[in-house]
Amino acid sequence: MTSPPVCDPPEIGSSVLNGLWILIVEDSWDVGTGLKMLLESWGAEVAGPAATMADAARLVSERTPDVALVDIHLRDGELSYCLIDQLHDQGVRVVVISGYADVSLAVGKAAAILQKPMREDVLLASIRPARAE
Repeated sequence: MTSPPVCDPPEIGSSVLNGLWILIVEDSWDVGTGLKMLLESWGAEVAGPAATMADAARLVSERTPDVALVDIHLRDGELSYCLIDQLHDQGVRVVVISGYADVSLAVGKAAAILQKPMREDVLLASIRPARAE
């Protein structure tokens, strides 16, 4: 049995995500800023990280993202299920990022559910289809 090939993530400074606007909704400053730096190094425009539903709603009201990376558990015990539903209803590609293995989410609401810590190639693969949408 052969293992599936591992794809190398793009080089820093790559323009693989040029023109893509991505919202990060993540209450961990370290995780959120790390994601932001990584996505910007791939050419994406990034808003956030937003640590609360109110922060995320404000950013979305300014500009609808192409993709939203959304953690389930936010600051002060907030859960982002309502935000995920709203983004999905607006046609935003939602990629759920969570430190928990069991994420109870309605089928079809998220394009992908990634468990932290995430591999860069898997993150990129979950975002990239938004280029064609």
